[in-house]
Amino acid sequence: MSGKPGVAILGGTGDLGSGLAKRWLAAGYDVIIGSRSAEKAEAFARELGGAARGADNVGAAKAGEVVVVAVPFASHEATLREIRDVVQGKIVVDAAVPLVPPKVSVVQLPAEGSAAQIAQALLGDGVRVVSAFHNVGAAKLHSGGRADCDVLVFGNDKAARDIVIGLAREVATCGIDGGVLANSAAAEALTSVLIGINRRYKVPGAGIRITGLPAAAAG
Repeated sequence: MSGKPGVAILGGTGDLGSGLAKRWLAAGYDVIIGSRSAEKAEAFARELGGAARGADNVGAAKAGEVVVVAVPFASHEATLREIRDVVQGKIVVDAAVPLVPPKVSVVQLPAEGSAAQIAQALLGDGVRVVSAFHNVGAAKLHSGGRADCDVLVFGNDKAARDIVIGLAREVATCGIDGGVLANSAAAEALTSVLIGINRRYKVPGAGIRITGLPAAAAG
């Protein structure tokens, strides 16, 4: 697994987290499943097999080189506060979407601008926060192969964005550089739009594609 970072997925037993775990394991990454319950994470890691192991959220975040936060927005702030000390100097990928039940198909961004901006403020400048994977339907990840959609990747550190773009290309058609972290608001808002599309058209996971890119950029 030379050259590939170990990836911790907090919320790794949930729909999105487990789907990402399966794809990255298939691509040869070491994956640490994080959960509030270490026992639950360890049991799921055994089920996944391969280079997967489980731990509680803090243990997983401490072990991973790249830490993916794939928890519901209701648990977002508490999870970030819990892991803050152990992720300093690391890349934290925030996949949280600020959905507000029951109207999850209505865009309701937080006053801070986006979940990703909340994450950066809570974790501090010692953490390179990157925002990605909001618009990938979990059903696509569980169906085998790459999801037929693009992943928009945002962050204030280009090198960190590039690493996450590489991870995105393992799970979807392409990872696309979406620019600075503030732009994450667009992808987070789009998730509610896609949820509404799923309901109206009765599809399991509408996604997005960015057209007009040169082949080299699209990867």
